[in-house]
Amino acid sequence: MFYGLSNYIKNLLPKRLFYRGLLIVAVPIVVLQVTISLVFFDSLWIKTNAGMTRGLIAEIKTFIDAYENDQQDKDYIINLFKSNLEIEIQHKEGKVIPDDIPERWFSPLDRSLRRELKSKHFVYWFDTTNYKDLVDIKIQHIDGYFQFFVPRSRLTTSSARLFGLWITLPAFLMIAIAIIFLKNQTRPIIKLAEASEKFGRGEDLDEFRPSGALEIRKAGQEFDKMRKRIIRHLNQRSEMLSGISHDLRTPLTRIKLQLAMIEDKNLSKKLSSDVDDMEKMLNEYLQFASTGAKDKTETFDITELILKLINNYNNPNIIQNFKEEIYFNGRKNLIARCINNLIENSLKFAKKVEINIDKQKENLKIIVSDDGPGVPEKEHENIIKPFYKIDKSRSESKSSVGLGLSIASDICRSHGGDIKFSKSKFGGLEVSISLPF
Repeated sequence: MFYGLSNYIKNLLPKRLFYRGLLIVAVPIVVLQVTISLVFFDSLWIKTNAGMTRGLIAEIKTFIDAYENDQQDKDYIINLFKSNLEIEIQHKEGKVIPDDIPERWFSPLDRSLRRELKSKHFVYWFDTTNYKDLVDIKIQHIDGYFQFFVPRSRLTTSSARLFGLWITLPAFLMIAIAIIFLKNQTRPIIKLAEASEKFGRGEDLDEFRPSGALEIRKAGQEFDKMRKRIIRHLNQRSEMLSGISHDLRTPLTRIKLQLAMIEDKNLSKKLSSDVDDMEKMLNEYLQFASTGAKDKTETFDITELILKLINNYNNPNIIQNFKEEIYFNGRKNLIARCINNLIENSLKFAKKVEINIDKQKENLKIIVSDDGPGVPEKEHENIIKPFYKIDKSRSESKSSVGLGLSIASDICRSHGGDIKFSKSKFGGLEVSISLPF
C-alpha cells in the first residue's frame, strides 16, 4: 500500500532539479502565508468586525429605546445620533420594510450583521452593496420602520486589504528571488550535463570551465580531468596503432615477395592466403580502432546518405521503404560506415535486404532486415564483440574477421543511440538502430 502511494507521489513531483528546488522554497512560503492569513482573518479581522457590528446594533437598540421613551423631542435624538455617531436616521411612517434581503451568504460582514440583528429580535432588512461607503439598515417599528445609513467603516476595517497586500507582495518577491537564485545554481549543472552528453557522443568540446557552487565546481573539474585523460588515451592508442600498421605492413610485404619466389606453388598459395588474411585482419582492426576518430558533427539528410549507399551496390535485392527527407545531426562519415557495415553483413548471408526508417518524436530508427539464416537469440549479445564469430553458416565465410557489427555498434553508441537484434519478418536477422533525434 505505502509502496504504491510512494510511487504515486513521486509521479506527481517534478522531475527537474530547478522545479524541485523551487518547490522546496515556495511551498513553505505559501503554507506560512496561508496559515498567517487564516489566523489573521479568524482571530483578528472576523472577531474585530463582529465586535464593531455588535456595538453598532447596540447603538441602534439604544436609539429605538430612547425614541420610544421620549415623547416630546424625538428629532433631537435623531440629530444627536447623526452628529455624534455619524448615523443618518429616517423614520418612514406607514411603510413596510421589503421582504427580499439582498444578503451575501459568503460575506463575513453580512453574516455578522444578520447574527446580531437576530439576537436583538428585530424585524430587519439591510443592504451592504447598494452604496459604496454606506450600509442601509431598516428596522421595523410600530407604525413604519427606521432607516439607518451607517458608514461602512463602523462595521468593518480596511486593514484586511492592506494586510493581504503586504503579506502577498513579499511572498511573490521572495519566490522571484528564489527563481533567480535557483536559475544561477542549476545553470552550471545543465552545462556540465550538456558537456558530458557531447563528450559521450564523441563530439568536439570547447574548453570546459567549471562554475557554480563549490561541489558543482569540483564535479566539473573532475569531469574535465577525466575528459583530458580519455582524450590523451585515445590519441596514444591512435599513435600506437599507426606505428603497428607501419611496422607490420613492411614484414608482410617482404613475406609476400619471398612467397612469390617459392617453387612449390601449392605451398606458396596456402601461405599467401594466410598472409592475406593477416593483412585483412590488421586493416579491419585498424578501422575498428579508428571509429573514435573526431569527425565533425554536421546536419545532413540521412535518407539521401542511405540512398547513395544503396545505389553504390547496384543490387535490385536491396529494398528501401522511405521517402521523406530526414535531417540528422551527427558525424556523417561514421553513420555512413555504420549503415554500410550492416548492408554488407546482410548481403554476405542473405539474398534480400530491406531498409526502413521510422521517425519518432525523440528517436530515429533505422531497421535493416534480411532473409538469411539469422542469429540465435542467445548470440545477440555476442555478435557485437570484436572478432567474435558464431558457429554454423556465418562462420564458414572467410571474407570477414568479425568486426562489422562491432564497428556499427560502436558508432551507434558514440552517438548516444543503441542497437538491437531480433528475428526479421523474412525469417533472417533484423538490426534496429535507435539514434537520438
